[in-house]
Amino acid sequence: MTAVMVQGCTSWAGKSLLTTALCRWYVRQGLKVAPFKAQNMSNNARVVEGGEIGVAQWLQARAARVEPDVRMNPVLLKPESGTSQVVRLGRVDAELSRRPWRDRSEALWPTIENALAELLDEYDVVVIEGAGSPAEINLAANDIVNMRVAERAEAPVLLAVDIDRGGAFAHLYGTWALLPPHHQRRIRGFVLNRFRGDASLLPPGPEQLERLTGVPTVGVVPMIRHDLPDEDGAALRAPVRGGLPPVAIVRYPAASNLDEFALLEQVADVRWATQPWHLDGAATVLLPGSKHVASDLRWLRDSGVGDAVVAAAGRPGVRVMGVCGGLQLLGRRLSDPHGVDGAGDGLGLLPLTTTFERDKLVRRRSLTLPAFAEPWAALSGLPVHGYEIRQGRTVDDAGSDAVVVADRNVAGWYLHGLFEDAAVLEALFGARPARTLEATFERLADVVEQHVDTRLLRGLVGLS
Repeated sequence: MTAVMVQGCTSWAGKSLLTTALCRWYVRQGLKVAPFKAQNMSNNARVVEGGEIGVAQWLQARAARVEPDVRMNPVLLKPESGTSQVVRLGRVDAELSRRPWRDRSEALWPTIENALAELLDEYDVVVIEGAGSPAEINLAANDIVNMRVAERAEAPVLLAVDIDRGGAFAHLYGTWALLPPHHQRRIRGFVLNRFRGDASLLPPGPEQLERLTGVPTVGVVPMIRHDLPDEDGAALRAPVRGGLPPVAIVRYPAASNLDEFALLEQVADVRWATQPWHLDGAATVLLPGSKHVASDLRWLRDSGVGDAVVAAAGRPGVRVMGVCGGLQLLGRRLSDPHGVDGAGDGLGLLPLTTTFERDKLVRRRSLTLPAFAEPWAALSGLPVHGYEIRQGRTVDDAGSDAVVVADRNVAGWYLHGLFEDAAVLEALFGARPARTLEATFERLADVVEQHVDTRLLRGLVGLS
């Protein structure tokens, strides 16, 4: 058993991408590999056996060619208004969710430690991703994601920095300097991430940094264009491309599972809509999932985006779609007898009523889409596979469960993941994505091979 850990000087240092790349690179060395992140914070989750985990660890497991497992992300925090919902080993822990943040750490550590120990026993290498920075000295007493995990796994650490932001050498030195000596010794290499420009301008920075810290710079990883979703699922992309069908995805404040639209960006001109005018000219308007449907409904009303969605639905040739919470928002009414989310009148574009229930439904699901009239006819009869993460039951006027529904040019479904199905994308937008996840994982491993000290990477796990 052995482990390697990727930490970062800051959030958004590229830890997730580097961890994903290392998972595939170590698989190429003939090793059985598992990813691990003790605690993740994201409203983008995937359903696996046993419950839900963060999308980053789901992708890393795919890169490692293993079945994703709740132990790979034993604690998932899903942000809510002023707090966060705690998902422990795939399931919501209501009691811990009510506790103040600092009071959760010690209660969660045994779960994290046990999950990590089991993975270390079952796999040749566990590639661990940290969170934030190990040098957040105000949070050090509550650390359950960075150096405490590295110590438990006896893992050497690669410290990554986003050089594109500037100040990379100061970030690396400052992070190293704020750590106690026994944690400094765990850092075996610095990685300059997202580099673009002339590499000849880097010296003497890496050499001076090594003299100050004793830590070599072991990788200069270029800025990589890839097709993996980012942690929040809606990062800014390249400028609008012509010739593709325009799609506006409404990004309300509690929008969730936005990661599932990454492949859509290959076949459509995707824009993230936060203002009414962002819907102008869109041929398709998409309402994604929501962590808080009632609060997002209020935002739709207050911002005017809700009126813009209704207006778009009335224009010839425009399709409006909702996924999960988006389906609920398109209905007539939200009912909340248990005080779970909130009540109110929906946008009224689908003849549906949603009642929020106490328990969250988390499951993978397969079904065959029913026969649809235009403009959805191309979807008729397609077998689809997805996942459900929801806390509501939706019925039509006859009282029947509404999992997939269409009414003229407005449609919705509860299944997440359909926009990652090439057949669904082709039916809706006339094209299949040209680049696959598998190709992306291979490309990331190629980048590691070319731009990181692979002799050091092999040595970290005991390979000659």
